[in-house]
Amino acid sequence: MYPELGQMSLILALLLAVLLAVVPLVGSVTGREQLQAFARPLTAGLFVFVALAFALLTNAFVTDDFSVAYVANNSNSLLPWYYKFSAVWGGHEGSLLLWILMLAGWALAVAIFSRRLPSVMVAQVLSVMGMVTVGFLLFTILTSNPFDRILPNVPQDGADLNPLLQDFGLIIHPPMLYMGYVGFSVAFAFAIAALINGRLDAAWARWSRPWTTAAWSFLSLGIALGSWWAYYELGWGGWWFWDPVENASLLPWLSGTALIHSLAVTEKRGVFKSWTVLLAIVTFALSLLGTFLVRSGVLTSVHSFASDPERGTFLLVLLAITIVSSLTLYAVRAPVVHVRARYAGLSREVFLLMNNVLLVAATLLVLVGTLYPLVLDYLDMGRLSIGEPFFNLTFSPLGVAAGLLLGAGIFSRWKKTDGGWLGRKLLWPLAVSMLFTAAVMVGYGELKPWAFAGTFSASWVMVATFWDLWEKSASRKGRLHGLRRQTRSYYGMVFGHLGMAVVMAGATIASNYGVERDVRMSPGDQADIGGGYQAVFTETGNRRGPNFTAEYGRFEIIDGEGELVSVQKPEKRQYLVQRSVMTEAGIDAGLFRDIFIAVGERVSDDAWAIRLQYKPLVRWLWLGSIFMAVGGFLAISDRRYRLKVKVQKTVEKPVTGDPG
Repeated sequence: MYPELGQMSLILALLLAVLLAVVPLVGSVTGREQLQAFARPLTAGLFVFVALAFALLTNAFVTDDFSVAYVANNSNSLLPWYYKFSAVWGGHEGSLLLWILMLAGWALAVAIFSRRLPSVMVAQVLSVMGMVTVGFLLFTILTSNPFDRILPNVPQDGADLNPLLQDFGLIIHPPMLYMGYVGFSVAFAFAIAALINGRLDAAWARWSRPWTTAAWSFLSLGIALGSWWAYYELGWGGWWFWDPVENASLLPWLSGTALIHSLAVTEKRGVFKSWTVLLAIVTFALSLLGTFLVRSGVLTSVHSFASDPERGTFLLVLLAITIVSSLTLYAVRAPVVHVRARYAGLSREVFLLMNNVLLVAATLLVLVGTLYPLVLDYLDMGRLSIGEPFFNLTFSPLGVAAGLLLGAGIFSRWKKTDGGWLGRKLLWPLAVSMLFTAAVMVGYGELKPWAFAGTFSASWVMVATFWDLWEKSASRKGRLHGLRRQTRSYYGMVFGHLGMAVVMAGATIASNYGVERDVRMSPGDQADIGGGYQAVFTETGNRRGPNFTAEYGRFEIIDGEGELVSVQKPEKRQYLVQRSVMTEAGIDAGLFRDIFIAVGERVSDDAWAIRLQYKPLVRWLWLGSIFMAVGGFLAISDRRYRLKVKVQKTVEKPVTGDPG
């Protein structure tokens, strides 16, 4: 009975999404406010029915209703209750329903927190989000129904959740990642509504900016959680593999980073308008592309969900419709935007423009590197693997250059910046950064060119950010008063830039100065880990979990002075239902280094293959991501986003000399 109610809820949600896509849009075009007023109640109804469907699917998992095919394929009666809950989105159908729930939730948030916006803009934004929801609901109902029954031959038990997904990471990573992915639909909807209205002004940028920043913050956390999960769960000790599905989440993050900076320029100076709209369209298109890659079957990856060609075709059509229709509207409407603002060759506008160029170049690099092998394979032109060496070699220079531009741009001024004044401003931060980088190289005992470049770029951003904060805190009433005068938006920028610098430092140091050793060890053996640490293999043992058995090794970590640092017990787990063997690493975590121990295969009766790794500053990758997300949330809490913005009319004349 409950699965049938869930199916009916999805159908009713589809009907409401169709009404949301049509009725408010008609009202905005015809000027009938009574039709525009339907946008908010239709959005609320859509969210209620999607949430009801999601709740009913969750109930099927918690109650072990194996008459539902999706539950039977992704759960088991021995599965702990918290994994039964996360198993709701552990497969294709449920993860897609989570996507739709997030989409309906973002639409509801726009409906609730947009009381100060013009009713015609709200109607158009929610109508566009309704159109997107229609596409995904059709995809779910027609090709990926999570409520399909197995009748009358109901299995006694389920096939179990993939052991790789039986982890805390599954509980928090996909929801956070989807919040970012789907959140860019709001920026997309605002961009399309602005094109329809011809209102590409500062008001539109201010309306779009907090939603875009919120989505970017969630995506930052989602990507970091995925990296952290892979680091400790897969047993290889890496934090980024340049897997195509990893790249699928990085693509909208890169273009989204460019978008939030471009929105800042459009809001502040009224330039880059058409460029900003294009970035909003591209960012959401890349989010849809990621959905296609993960669920179409074109990829073989531990992250992918589906291998059904019909699903891939449906998603490809949906992606094509979205891109073609939005770019057609952009081609028609964007050229009529007239820009009056002017700026000099050396100004904050130019620094942000160059920042955008680097971010877009990085996006194109990752996009081509990800799709090119797939296209070759599809055309039967051979198989080509583009992996970590290529991306590290080509992506790293762009990252270093972006950091150098960022540090200099912090001190620049709007409209025009005097070159001599800027040079004097940069002198001391430059000297401090150089000294700090040299000290780091001496500390690690080896000078590596890319390590020096990455560390200098990271320290340059850090020093420039703190230097700027110190200068802005100057006040007759004291530094504390000066700090209190700064806006939340400014502190959001500070946290965001510091977070980026911390991530760059962590990636640079961990990649260049990490130590990895694969050794053969028996109980009683001792091996060098790196960084002055030793691992002593003391004994092996066995234990039983709720749905697995495990054999573990006990390792004592000894520092250079012979003191015991910690005891780790990495495991090899065998899951009882699927008989899969999984690695659970032992990690001694610290702010400045991690020690990573993973048990491999047994090579003799009493010897094992052991992976030992010393990872300096690896935690900074995830710490910096948290800083960036905190910065984003601080920025959107700024009071100016709670003030009503006066709508300006756009002068529709051919653009001349507009870089945007």
